[in-house]
Amino acid sequence: MVYGFLDIAITPSVRAVQAEMGSDHLWQDFRGHRTFDRFTPNEVAFIAQRDSFYMATVSETGWPYVQHRGGAAGFLKVIDEKTLAFADYRGNRQYISLGNLKADDRAALILVDYARRARLKIYARTEVLGLADDLALTEEVLDPAYRAKPERLFRLHLEAFDWNCAQHITPRFTEAEITTAIEPLRERLMMLETENAELKARLGE
Repeated sequence: MVYGFLDIAITPSVRAVQAEMGSDHLWQDFRGHRTFDRFTPNEVAFIAQRDSFYMATVSETGWPYVQHRGGAAGFLKVIDEKTLAFADYRGNRQYISLGNLKADDRAALILVDYARRARLKIYARTEVLGLADDLALTEEVLDPAYRAKPERLFRLHLEAFDWNCAQHITPRFTEAEITTAIEPLRERLMMLETENAELKARLGE
């Protein structure tokens, strides 16, 4: 059977550790089918709601580098069922991820919904494009309202994805999520204040 993400992730050294820890049978005897090489509507909706993700690359010296990427919700675009893209805006100008990807196009992404304790892992091959290389993609990906200078595009070709369990994810909420959650309380408080003011006015008559 197929387990696309783990087919990539599990190496001989990983298998050795699994055997040492007594968990090797869980994956050697896997009977399911989890190719997960095409995004479904479930993943598309999840990705569209994210305003950040973490991206790992590896240098020629073998050192991993993990970078946080952020923007408006949905800045990581699902182009089709096997392709993602996002704009690379000017930052601290170290260009470590970019340099790593020039040498090795493989990347790993982790997207987290802290409020709902959900986590999506993605393996992808990354293509670096100039802004003029694919004008239709540039128009689709760039956010004119985002106050940063775009320098290039990253187009990611999906190899496999997988969902993590919710263990050890501490729920956290964005300012927008908190504002939405407390809005009914605000409305109720305003109504009570109005009723209180009207009651005071009647008693003062």
